[in-house]
Amino acid sequence: MIKFIIKRLLYGFLVLFGVITTVFLLFNVLPGDPARMRLGQHTDEKSLEIIRKDLNLNLPLHRQYLMFLNDLSFFSIHNIKDSTNNFFLDTTKYGHPTKIIGGDKKALFVKAPYLRRSYISQRPVWDIIKRAFPATVVLALTSIIFASFFGIMFGIFSSLYKNSFWDRLVSVISTLGMAGPSFFFALIIAWLFGYVWHDWTGLKNLGSLYTPNIYTGEDDLALRNLILPAFTLGIRPLALIVQLTRSSMLEVMSMDYIRTARAKGLSNFKVIVKHALKNALNPVITAISGWFAGLMAGAAFVEAVFDWKGIGNAVVEALLNYDLPVVMGSTLIFSTCFVAINIIVDIVYAILDPRVRLQ
Repeated sequence: MIKFIIKRLLYGFLVLFGVITTVFLLFNVLPGDPARMRLGQHTDEKSLEIIRKDLNLNLPLHRQYLMFLNDLSFFSIHNIKDSTNNFFLDTTKYGHPTKIIGGDKKALFVKAPYLRRSYISQRPVWDIIKRAFPATVVLALTSIIFASFFGIMFGIFSSLYKNSFWDRLVSVISTLGMAGPSFFFALIIAWLFGYVWHDWTGLKNLGSLYTPNIYTGEDDLALRNLILPAFTLGIRPLALIVQLTRSSMLEVMSMDYIRTARAKGLSNFKVIVKHALKNALNPVITAISGWFAGLMAGAAFVEAVFDWKGIGNAVVEALLNYDLPVVMGSTLIFSTCFVAINIIVDIVYAILDPRVRLQ
């Protein structure tokens, strides 16, 4: 079991390393000048050179990459004496890390990952993400709970009434739910419930969680109107869970032990809940865990439409402002969450089913 966990952690580390490398290369070959974006179009070359030096944009690409890895790593090497060195231990950036080993000039430190600073607000990217992250977690968690509960219920109902009118109706609706993009559903639902029917629904103020701008640093937490964005974001996983639960239940209901349970005189409720559903939920749980991680990363359009101040909305604002550190930091946070959730699910499966470890 220990060997299995170590292998999964190693695979997760390799995936994150690949994501970090891809993100760095992708955002450092994009056209545009971050220094000019920061100072505006009407500025002089001397000021631009100062900003490029401050952002290390004047260095070769491979040296920028090494500095990027050094900033993100929990263990980093820093120069202690020379303040002009690119790897100088700047306490305004890294805080006060703990020295592990080294001399008076260079040393190895333990520190929190440093995600750089926003080009626009000069705030640490981690502060922006830390403020927006709870909103995205609340939205994704609410959406997946809604999708899981109703998806499993409708899937069971559809499997019990196979080939009936209601089964076909549920299948058609779930197919439409899987086929429709989230941003399209978001626009339609926001227009219908937030504008056309707002007198009846009371949902005119759509989904704001924080005060307007992620760069202001204001913190006016006011959780309201979670219904529309959570419902919109949960449509696609709901449709998938319905289909998966239905097919899994139909497969399990044809097993010999289900016929044996019925022959013993057990009620239909006990057969479904205690025998069939318990064994049919394994693929559903896998889908739910994957979708939860995916919802956190894929909520950008829904958050933008409903003005929900999560990381997705922060990424949209950062893209519009060409604020690359915020986009890069958010992408890395999403990737870390996705990898961590998949590792946890793999370990839980290995604990519950020893065949996973053997394979």
